[in-house]
Amino acid sequence: MDTVTQLFTTFGVTWPKFIAQVILFLLVYTVLKKFAFAPIIEVFERRRKVIEESEQNAEKIKKQLKDSEIHCQEILRKANEDAQRIIEEGRASSEAQNQKHLQQSIKDAEAIIIKANENVALERARMVAEVKKEMVHLVVDTTAKVAGKVLTESDQERLANETAKELAA
Repeated sequence: MDTVTQLFTTFGVTWPKFIAQVILFLLVYTVLKKFAFAPIIEVFERRRKVIEESEQNAEKIKKQLKDSEIHCQEILRKANEDAQRIIEEGRASSEAQNQKHLQQSIKDAEAIIIKANENVALERARMVAEVKKEMVHLVVDTTAKVAGKVLTESDQERLANETAKELAA
């Protein structure tokens, strides 16, 4: 203990002051620990917990974002598939409608051609009958003029029949 006493004397430390300073230091430390350090440590602890929670929330958000992106990509893929299917159905439906209209147009055109042919045949038959009738009158009139006499009713009928037979052949 002599060395400690000698050391204290060299540095100018006296025992009563030293003990009073140690007691005062312990008292100030206890007061500061209770009223200053404890709230500061509590604030630091709360802050640490908030930071941990924020980091956990950030990880959750990253995971949710990644899941959302995957879900969005899946929805977009499905929407694209649905759109392609609808387009294909529309094309098929359009093609079917086009074929239906084409077939109907062909039927209508055939009906028009048949009707036109019938009308041409009727008109031709009417014109042939009219030409025959006119020809018979011309033959009768020409024969009457050439013969120089008035033909009787029986003569006119005989000439008409002969002319009709000639024209028919």
